[in-house]
Amino acid sequence: MITTQTALQELIQRARSNDAVALDTEFVWERTYYPRLGLIQLALSNEECFLIDPVALTDLSPLGELLGDPEVVKIFHDAPQDLTILHQATGVLPKNIFDTRLAAGFSGLSSTISLANLTQDLLDIDLPKTETRTNWLKRPLHHKQIEYALDDVRYLRAIRVLLLARILNPTIMDWLEEELERYNEPEMYLPPADSIRYQKIKGAGNLNRQALAVLREIAGWREMEARKRNRPRGHILSDQALLCLATRKVENIDTLGQCEDIGTNVAEHYGQQLLALINSGLHCPERECPPSLQKTKLNKQEQEQLKKIQEYVILKSDVLGLDPALIGNTAELRALIRSRGETRQQFPRRLSCGWRKKFIEEML
Repeated sequence: MITTQTALQELIQRARSNDAVALDTEFVWERTYYPRLGLIQLALSNEECFLIDPVALTDLSPLGELLGDPEVVKIFHDAPQDLTILHQATGVLPKNIFDTRLAAGFSGLSSTISLANLTQDLLDIDLPKTETRTNWLKRPLHHKQIEYALDDVRYLRAIRVLLLARILNPTIMDWLEEELERYNEPEMYLPPADSIRYQKIKGAGNLNRQALAVLREIAGWREMEARKRNRPRGHILSDQALLCLATRKVENIDTLGQCEDIGTNVAEHYGQQLLALINSGLHCPERECPPSLQKTKLNKQEQEQLKKIQEYVILKSDVLGLDPALIGNTAELRALIRSRGETRQQFPRRLSCGWRKKFIEEML
């Protein structure tokens, strides 16, 4: 357990002399907007595993030096969330990342496989999952917590070697490397803009454009308020409350209170702000209102095209040893068809560049 700056610096110095190290994080994310980092696991080998204690340490800059070192491969399983948290904690842009979950999809396995299943498939080792719901900020850590945390990095180096050995096609290896390069891009760690948060709210697809303009205003405000107070979004206003405010005629504080989940305290604290935001959305010119989020149904011909494309993706992926999900999800393939049909919608972004573009062009 690394609890002093001296011990951390010594460990990081050792880690930077290795060709590859394994990393993972444990955090608590229940009552705050930002996740609270509770533990960082680092493995130099399957027998040399360490726990870095961010509760005891005030300066994680040495860890940032490792994270940004392009000469050392940093191995994660399902890297994006861990990398985002470590980027926030260190301020350093990660370099040279290997994601075992992503690599599994290029080696004939599922691209969404859990670490436990991947370890079982490749190493025939069962990882106990007894501490998935635990308080990683509480000290001292229980021995079960410690073993659970260490197991998350203990086998990652061996798993990386085995995954790479399964990829025999040079083209597939190039595709994997291209995908891993995305972790080096600053855009990977930028949160979505506040102005598009409304798109993630369940039920937004049922709203008309004017209601979406209102929802955009209040959802963006909620994001800023949650961030400022470091509280979960739902503690400011629930999604149901946002939908209610966007669809009902709310003109004053009294009608504000008629919406679900908006109590007296919310009305008192945020009433005037919410009314101003609602008014702004209601007076948004039609040309500036968000486009509808309602899914457009495919006609019969387009449905047949979708079926053919899905069959082709599965067939070619099977031949190449790829998880078909890596190519694109159903929504992206639907959008691909719409972009080529009479509606001429925008070509799906992820399918319009890199190796996926080549795959799609050959298919079409």
